[in-house]
Amino acid sequence: MISITSQEQIRHEGYAGIPGDNDLESGITENEKRGEWYVVHTYSGYENKIKVDLTKRVESMNMQNKIFQIIIPEEQEVEYKGGKKKVTTKRVFPGYVIVNMIMDEDSWYVVHHTPGVTGFVGSGTKPIPLQDDEINKILTQMGLMGKKPRVINIDIGESIRVNSGPFENFEGVVKEVLTDRGKIRVNISMFGRETPVELDYEQINKI
Repeated sequence: MISITSQEQIRHEGYAGIPGDNDLESGITENEKRGEWYVVHTYSGYENKIKVDLTKRVESMNMQNKIFQIIIPEEQEVEYKGGKKKVTTKRVFPGYVIVNMIMDEDSWYVVHHTPGVTGFVGSGTKPIPLQDDEINKILTQMGLMGKKPRVINIDIGESIRVNSGPFENFEGVVKEVLTDRGKIRVNISMFGRETPVELDYEQINKI
């Protein structure tokens, strides 16, 4: 429960409840419930501040057993210019943060009333958690589930030089960009003929 005031003093305006709200009253403990991921809408440009402020609120209001993790959906982009690699961070969903939490009135109140938060994404006033495939896709895009940063500005027909692996220092021409796998297919000149090779983005530099 929220420690700064009694339950009777809090008016959770706008909270319409979610399926399973009565579970806590029926003897199911919080530790037996699995936290779910919810999308929270924020003022654009305030995502980092909200993450910091919400983290402080969770600690000061003793909600660590209901609000577990706050992430800002971001991904890294790798760009090669003049043979040099440049890594930049890009917001995947500007104006949103994602929170892993057990949803009830108290946790809803803590998140919803964080300055800069405008509400949960859901149907009407009911927050709706992300499906497993939805959150997995977001985490993969962020590079938290093994996906490598993606390379931009590599197009079919461009010339590249291999910078590592068994084909290091060989040159070739891009024939296919496999964005979903973080790879490219190139034709490399070997022994007087073109040889098709599949390479990771990190293995090549544009010429």
